Amino acid sequence: MKQHSPGKWTVFALVTTGSFMSTLDSSIVNVALPTLMGRLNTTMVTIEWVVLIYLIAFTSLILSFGRLSDIVGRRLVLVAGHSLFTLSSLFCALSPSVGALIFARALQGSGAAMIMSCSQALIVDAFPENERGKALGSIATVVAVGLTSGPAIGGFILSHFSWRVIFAVNIPVGLTVAVLAARILKGSEADTRRDEPFDLTGGLLIALACGTLFTGLTHAHAWGYGSLRVLGLTGSAIALVLLFVAHENRTAHPVMDPSLFKERIFRLPVLSAIALYTALFTMVFLMPFYLLFPMGYSEAQVGTVMMIPFALLFVVPPISGALADRMGSRILCVLGMGTLSLALALLAWPTQLTTFPPIAFKLALAGFGVALFLPPNNTTIMSSVPAPRRGVASSVVGAARNLGMVTGVALAGAVFNHTYTALSGANGLSTYTQALQAPFLTAFRYALFCGAATAALGSLLAWLRGPDTQGK
Repeated sequence: MKQHSPGKWTVFALVTTGSFMSTLDSSIVNVALPTLMGRLNTTMVTIEWVVLIYLIAFTSLILSFGRLSDIVGRRLVLVAGHSLFTLSSLFCALSPSVGALIFARALQGSGAAMIMSCSQALIVDAFPENERGKALGSIATVVAVGLTSGPAIGGFILSHFSWRVIFAVNIPVGLTVAVLAARILKGSEADTRRDEPFDLTGGLLIALACGTLFTGLTHAHAWGYGSLRVLGLTGSAIALVLLFVAHENRTAHPVMDPSLFKERIFRLPVLSAIALYTALFTMVFLMPFYLLFPMGYSEAQVGTVMMIPFALLFVVPPISGALADRMGSRILCVLGMGTLSLALALLAWPTQLTTFPPIAFKLALAGFGVALFLPPNNTTIMSSVPAPRRGVASSVVGAARNLGMVTGVALAGAVFNHTYTALSGANGLSTYTQALQAPFLTAFRYALFCGAATAALGSLLAWLRGPDTQGK
């Protein structure tokens, strides 16, 4: 039977809408947390789970859903993902208590994992090899818009409507995309099924491993990096990963084919992506504190300044993706990571306070490095695997992003707090006075140097993966 082939830009529109909605919901809720805490009569410790459970559910399930999309078809997983995301958004909007909201957010994160697990695979399937970099670069722009516009959109909604509208706005969009995807992708390559079983044991092991690891990392700052709970969760995650690897090597149809990581052209770009997000989020986590306390900026000014690096993600990715299609991706990835490393080192270098123009330049340089790296690196990952494994590869990209983000926050928090406590004698940063400026700046500098070193390592990994032939 001849397959129906939807237009590549039609597929692109479906994927970008879902990607924007999924990433928007990972950031839009943050600005509403104080309001939710008051309206639902709960504590800060409890309300943070409204954000954390979404991230944990997303990361724990994305690999399994990626493999499932390779088996049952990307159309089914995409439609099911939008349906679950839409239904859970309704549950979020109607939640009568914080417990109900947290449960609904877990479902919402699961739906987002379904959507994002096959997004890049759909793009690679739809576009010819010489156009994939540009298309994936545009996806990176959409993801950046979703992540950065969340606080602004959330703030606008809270200023004019109930907090429930933050979740309700997803409903018409999600429902429309689900219906369109079901119709447009029917009979296409995305609707192809394969006669292979799903590895349920492997799926459970990797979900538990990600869940325990992310719970430990996200609470390490509050519980203490050397606390029994954090060490126990980290040890459990390592044990579960080892069990997962052993199981995947024995099963005929694994969730994640171990042979993928035997290929240097797949393994090293994935590790480079983790390094990039780890380095980036040392800056994203600590810069607001630097701007707010020693620099004396207002919260509104901090928000505006922190838009600078992400603004580059609106413009540069399609260009770097198109360049990768023409000249190959290796050199762009090396330069991108090297630029990020330089930017973080420059941000960390001054021992005293500086003025706004140098800060803005260094933040823009960091954003340029990230934007230069992402599209060619993602193109390399997605193009290095056969079509039946692209769902898994797409999921690995998403998992690497979240793992790097959480690791970056944990690394920055650990280095900053250890240094600050040792120099100031205080038990972490709780209040700030002029007398604490010196230990603050030293701790800030050490943490950002760690981020710069991580980015430099990522640049080395990008070089060691060897030459590629993309676009040639």
